Amino acid sequence: MKLWTDEIEAQREEARALLQHLPDPQVPEELRRGDPAERVAAMREGIKALITSEPSALAEERRIPGPAGEIPLRVFAPEGRPRALFLHIHGGGWIVGDPEMNDLQNEDFARRFGLAVVSVDYRLAPEHPYPAGPDDCETVASWLVEKGAAEFGTERFFIGGESAGGHLALVTALRVRDRLGAAERLLGLNLVFGVYDLSGTPSQRGNGGHPDMLDAESLRFMIDSFTPGVDQAARRHPDVSPLYADLAGLPPSLVSVGTLDHLLDDSLFLATRLAAAGVDTELAVYPDSPHGFMALPGGMAQAHARRLDAWLERVLGA
Repeated sequence: MKLWTDEIEAQREEARALLQHLPDPQVPEELRRGDPAERVAAMREGIKALITSEPSALAEERRIPGPAGEIPLRVFAPEGRPRALFLHIHGGGWIVGDPEMNDLQNEDFARRFGLAVVSVDYRLAPEHPYPAGPDDCETVASWLVEKGAAEFGTERFFIGGESAGGHLALVTALRVRDRLGAAERLLGLNLVFGVYDLSGTPSQRGNGGHPDMLDAESLRFMIDSFTPGVDQAARRHPDVSPLYADLAGLPPSLVSVGTLDHLLDDSLFLATRLAAAGVDTELAVYPDSPHGFMALPGGMAQAHARRLDAWLERVLGA
């Protein structure tokens, strides 16, 4: 089975060279053994330091009622009537990050593809553990189902996200199908190196010692922060680990991951189960690529961008 094209194969030497410049994901000993709240605070400051781009001038701040107060939204409207909606869910291990992290991509979706993008600022763990984040995302999806036509002039929507955002995107899609009874409103899922089994896959425990932006210990810390006091068996509940869900009836899905990612197996297993359930599934695998590889310069990130562009146009044109 060939998982990538000759064009991508030709980018491997460059991809390996870029690995030398990855930041060390290891958390200092004093933070690992110290107060978890201090570790989370340090992680939040660290992610802010990595964001060097200016916020998009196209973004509009909105708020809608949520299960625990108002939910902030970041909305990107295209020129003219939108072709579709895109519900974006940011990553950050459920404990860090905000919608502004993806301003460049979300603005690009609006300008080039004519999508109205709604990015949700869901509640973060450990202050707000499961199910707070998923509940906020479901609330925004429900708002799009109810208000999409009136607010944006279109009813059908994509859902997508990266890392923990990929997890929340899939959980939200399943809730749209099962709780909202609105599977027909889902246009597609863009699932980028998500974590789909919180009880642990082989690659989560180790990626063979290769450089990565994640490490096994930090991943466990994030999962424990999101699902505190939950044992491994309970973490296999489909609403927590969507890999265990009945996946039939979901819309076309693009599942993307790098081979050095600690979440590689999550994507490989999910894509296989989606295809077996009859879902129109594309699996995009990028060799010698770590977690978050799209943020790196070079051919792999460009190849991913072209694959995503082609997939969006295919689904929009279907």
